[in-house]
Amino acid sequence: MLSLKALLFLLLTVVSHGVSSITPQQNQQSAAGVVGGGSGIFPVRIERSILEGGSNGENPSLILAEKRTRRKDPINGLKYYTGGWNISDDHYISSVSFTAAPLFGIAAIWFVGFGLSLLLICSCYYCRRRTRYGYSRTAYAFSLAFLSLFTITVIVGCVVLYTGQGKFHKSTSDTLNFVVHHSKDTVHNLNNVLDILATAKGIGIDQFSLPSETKNKIDRVDKMINKAATDLDSETTNNEKNIQDVLNAVRLALIIIAAVMLLVALLGFLFSIFGMQVLVYILVVLGWILVTATFILCGIFLTLHNVMGDTCVAMDEWFQNPTAHTALDEILPCVDNATAQETLFQSKDVTFQLVEMVNKVIINVANIEPPLFPGFFSYNQSGPLVPILCNPLNADKSYRKCQAGELDAVNASQVWKDYVCQVSTKDICTNVGRLTPKMYEQMSAAANVTAGLSNYGPFLAGLLSCSFVRDTFTGIHKDHCPGLNRYSRWVYIGLAMVSAAVMHSLVLWVLYARERRHRKYTKLASAASAQSSFAK
Repeated sequence: MLSLKALLFLLLTVVSHGVSSITPQQNQQSAAGVVGGGSGIFPVRIERSILEGGSNGENPSLILAEKRTRRKDPINGLKYYTGGWNISDDHYISSVSFTAAPLFGIAAIWFVGFGLSLLLICSCYYCRRRTRYGYSRTAYAFSLAFLSLFTITVIVGCVVLYTGQGKFHKSTSDTLNFVVHHSKDTVHNLNNVLDILATAKGIGIDQFSLPSETKNKIDRVDKMINKAATDLDSETTNNEKNIQDVLNAVRLALIIIAAVMLLVALLGFLFSIFGMQVLVYILVVLGWILVTATFILCGIFLTLHNVMGDTCVAMDEWFQNPTAHTALDEILPCVDNATAQETLFQSKDVTFQLVEMVNKVIINVANIEPPLFPGFFSYNQSGPLVPILCNPLNADKSYRKCQAGELDAVNASQVWKDYVCQVSTKDICTNVGRLTPKMYEQMSAAANVTAGLSNYGPFLAGLLSCSFVRDTFTGIHKDHCPGLNRYSRWVYIGLAMVSAAVMHSLVLWVLYARERRHRKYTKLASAASAQSSFAK
């Protein structure tokens, strides 16, 4: 059985890789301050500035689920653990595991106590001389009644366990799918941004194109993000398979336990009723081991249930205080500030320069009146003036509102169609129009890139403000935590019912077998006595 700590790390591995892989050069870039070439052109959002460091240069910290996780720590002299939720802390794992100490204790006491009892019974049976013994109808009836009751309890517990494990498996699988979906969305969006930036590098209108410095910066961002996105995609796929294999193994183990315990309880009941003592004793030995293992498994699931509850509370508290450094950073850290700023800055810079390039062509080429003699920009353009493209950014990369007469990048291509002329073989307009088909295609490509980068602006801003982490934690806490807590409780309650009921059934099998043997002996003795009296 996979350890609790390993299982919990597996359940959250995809999320961790889903973000940490996006920042492979985190430390180097943070130290170098690679943000728009170090010019500080746009401000860092308040959330990220606090994440990166407070006013005194230190990260504020928050102890998550502090009240809920205040438990006795057996590896620290049973002192109360005060470090809050942190699955990488051995003291947290020790303290939360201690909540299942009663179940582990029962398993140990049962294994040792019942084992000694079996040894003592066997010794007495074979070593002591058989003597006459009486028969109690009351003891016989009560042992049979309680044996029937606990057998029914085993059946009910197995139903609860089987139902709980099915719902628990579905709930954990849904949580895994939710995390994987977020991870794959991140990969998809990053790849789309990279494709758009790569397209922007090749755009040129007439003699205008992006500066070589901007193209070099795009190449740098491409190398940073492309490797991270590729690693993230492969790791997400591998981790999804590994985690799903673990969940399937846990489900299969619980189903087998439910089936075996139910079978043992029913067979033990039937063997006891029909007086098959040898088979009863074999089942007693088997049940003795199974009950011990089931109590241990019940304790593990109780611990897992408490860890899940702690995790959900920790996520909720982090959502209320997203600017603090917490243990959740090890599971789902925010994207490195330098990387996020670099990507967002380059997307803004490309957007601004593309719009400026298009508008220069419109103002200085398309919308000029051709001179009386052939000129460099003269291709017989005429007719209504072409509307310019709206630049969503100011020169300092702050956002601006579009003015009247400016076209939005989304529908600019559709509007510009009305200004395209027919051209001769020498690319000269032969009718009214100010844009040649070639110019229109290049301008439309630039507008589409601008619209695409603007569309992914919120996604890139989310990387910078860490809002995507809050969205992930909020989704898990709101939609998945209730099911995880509820159905993990069903599992350990079902295991506890089955363990306790089979444990009592084992004792009753022995008692009932004894009473049945006494009853049979008493009847034989009474019949022999009556026959002897009749003979006299």
